[in-house]
Amino acid sequence: MMETLRGIESFVRSAELGSFSAAARRLSMTAGGVSKNVGKLEADMGVRLFQRSTRKLTLTEAGEQFLQQVTGGLDTIQSAIANASNAGGKPAGTLKVGMAMAFGRDQILPLLGDFLALYPDIKPDWRFDNRQVDLIAESFDVAIGGGIQISPGIVMRQLAKVHLILVASPGYLKGKSLPKTPEDLYALDTLMRFSQTTSRVTPWHLRSNSGEQVTVEPQPRATLNDPEALCCAALMDLGVVHVPMPHASPYLQDGRLVRLLPDWYSDGGEISIYFTAKKLMPAKTRVFIDFVIEHFKQQDLSRKWSAI
Repeated sequence: MMETLRGIESFVRSAELGSFSAAARRLSMTAGGVSKNVGKLEADMGVRLFQRSTRKLTLTEAGEQFLQQVTGGLDTIQSAIANASNAGGKPAGTLKVGMAMAFGRDQILPLLGDFLALYPDIKPDWRFDNRQVDLIAESFDVAIGGGIQISPGIVMRQLAKVHLILVASPGYLKGKSLPKTPEDLYALDTLMRFSQTTSRVTPWHLRSNSGEQVTVEPQPRATLNDPEALCCAALMDLGVVHVPMPHASPYLQDGRLVRLLPDWYSDGGEISIYFTAKKLMPAKTRVFIDFVIEHFKQQDLSRKWSAI
C-alpha cells in the first residue's frame, strides 16, 4: 500500500511540476527515484501515464484522467498519515514558514521560544525573504505577510490592517519648520521607497482623517527598497520617510523618530497568514496558525498599527 502511495505521490508531483527532476526536489528524492516510482505505478496499472522525451514530460489521456481522480485524495491521505504518525498524538514534524525579513525578525521570531516550549516535537524551518513565495510549488506550510497572491488552493486569514505614516528624526527636524500640509513636504529632504513589484519609486498616496486625499511625489534624496532600511536612514538624520506602522512604532515609542502630519496616513493593506486549503490540515500547521492569530489578538496589533 505504501509503495503504491509513493508511486501516486511521485506521479502527481511530476505532473504538477512538469518534470521528474522538479518533483524530486519537492519530494527530497533523486530524479531516478521518482521515475522509478512512476514506472512501477504504470506497470501495476498496466497503462502509460506520461509520454517521455529528453525535453518534456507530457500526460497521456489516461494520465490526465488519473490525475483528476487522485489529486485531492492524495493531499487528504498525506495529511491523515502525517497526523496519525505524530508521536503520542502531539503536533510534530518540520514546519516550513515564509515571511519578510524585517517583519519576520521583529514580529514573528520573538515568538519562537514560546512556540517551541508548547510544541517541542515541531521543528520550525523559517525562511526570511523579501519576496512572494509559492506555497504549493515550494512546499511551504504557511506564509505570513501582505499582498500575497491568492491562487487556487490557498486560504488567507487576516491578522491586522496596516497604515503607513510620515516620520523623521528630532535631529533632522531641529531648526526646521514642521510641515502643516502635505505640500510642505516638498521643502524637506525625503527618502523614498523603490518598489520591486512596479520597478519604480512609490509615490506617497496620503489620506486625511477627514477623508481628503492627495499624492505627494517629491524628488528623493535617496531611494531604498526596504522599510526597515528607510527607518535606519531616518535615524541617521537624513530626512523624512513614509513607512508602515509596524516598522515605525518602536522608534516612535522611544522618541528616536517623530511622526509628521499626524492627521495624514496611507492605507498599507493587510498582514495575513496564508496556508494551503486541505480537508485535513496537519496538526503542526493548525497549531501554528492558531498560535499566531492568538498572539496578534492578545497584543491588539491591528489597533496598534492603525494610524487613525
